[in-house]
Amino acid sequence: MDPSALNSAELEHFITQEKQKAMVNEMVAKLTSVCWDKCITSTPGSKFSSSESSCLSNCAQRSLDLSMIIMKRLQSMNSTH
Repeated sequence: MDPSALNSAELEHFITQEKQKAMVNEMVAKLTSVCWDKCITSTPGSKFSSSESSCLSNCAQRSLDLSMIIMKRLQSMNSTH
């Protein structure tokens, strides 16, 4: 998409989308780092052990659930103000 060809509303929408992509990328990087540090306790081999795999899955799910709870709470706070 060529930003120079956009009108103001389209540009604002484009910027919002790009900010959202950046936030998702940042969240994935943080999630990867936190869960890796928590779940991978030894030098990884060619594949994860079942306990590592389970830990990574649970860690990621808990983090995503928490993010959704926070987003819903912020949205409800914004809608009441």
